[in-house]
Amino acid sequence: MLFYLKRGGHLTKLFINILAMYAIVEMAGQQFKVAKDQKVYVHRLQDEEGSKVSFDNVLLLEDGDKVTIGAPTIDGAAVEAKVVKHLKGDKVIVFKKKRRKGYQKKNGHRQYLTELLIEGIIASGAKKAEKKAETPKVAAPKVKAETKAPAKAKKEVEVSENLVTRAEHRAEEAHVEINVEKLLHSIGTATKAEADDLKEINGIGPAYEKKLNEVGVYTYGQISKLKVADKNELAAIDGITREKIDSEEWVKQAKALLKNKK
Repeated sequence: MLFYLKRGGHLTKLFINILAMYAIVEMAGQQFKVAKDQKVYVHRLQDEEGSKVSFDNVLLLEDGDKVTIGAPTIDGAAVEAKVVKHLKGDKVIVFKKKRRKGYQKKNGHRQYLTELLIEGIIASGAKKAEKKAETPKVAAPKVKAETKAPAKAKKEVEVSENLVTRAEHRAEEAHVEINVEKLLHSIGTATKAEADDLKEINGIGPAYEKKLNEVGVYTYGQISKLKVADKNELAAIDGITREKIDSEEWVKQAKALLKNKK
């Protein structure tokens, strides 16, 4: 803290170090030195934005001149925080090259993070979060099986691992950070020969159609199968967001176009 002291008509700067309480705590697999009102970026948490979280793996506490060291943690101590927002970290470029082999590969990575605001440090008396007790499963009474016609098996999406690999290579070359394998295993794969005119869907122009093709999305059938997780994956494409897909009703439009096509 900075003070000004008047001496002989002159102002002199005087620094006074006031020790604030801080803690070393483990959060999301990492150790951080934190104090109240500090912002911390940790690996992505499952908690929703605005929710309160508490971390009880406190390894060290310092309050003024008093230092408490855990063995390995301090009983009753906790750090309380608020989830401010979820975000992605800065892009990290990973470049690999082999001399005289004609091999080089460039990838980008952005870590999923959560921004936390430290609201308080509890030195003692904090309750540890108890794990929810699992309710024992009660066996259902056996009922005589009636002879019924076998139910039709739910049709699974067709996935070609070869097409998935090709789409992954195209996404890498276009520097699109998307889990192509997860996306195409959810909505299925299609060849370029099977491609529909995706520009018929309101909100998809030539540029977006090209970007969707790069990650293996070619048909109305694939877009009609988009789930929430798939929309979040497509949000990695520049200009496409989950809100855009929902507000422009891509899935509904694709189903209608697919019905007219048949």
